Amino acid sequence: MKEMDCVEVIVEKEKYSRDGVHKGMQGWICDPRNIDGCWLVNFPQCGENDDIAEISIREEDLKEIPIMYAIVNEQIKAKFDALPPRKNDAGDDTGDNASYMV
Repeated sequence: MKEMDCVEVIVEKEKYSRDGVHKGMQGWICDPRNIDGCWLVNFPQCGENDDIAEISIREEDLKEIPIMYAIVNEQIKAKFDALPPRKNDAGDDTGDNASYMV
């Protein structure tokens, strides 16, 4: 893999979901350096919408894809946004669905 490659996340991990990144999301490698087996990946949305995240992803958790479609990210994000709020150990709403696992 190298900078500017299009990639897809192939696993669901809590450390990625905390930043709103889930299995199936597509992004592009935005730094030429592979640091400790990780690539800095940007996960965009369509048009003027803010990016979902720009985070380090382990290389083995990615696969190269020929073309990236930001609409895929918006569809996956919408599914997680539609989930009921998570409860913490005390039964209170956390208001955060980012760490839902699929």
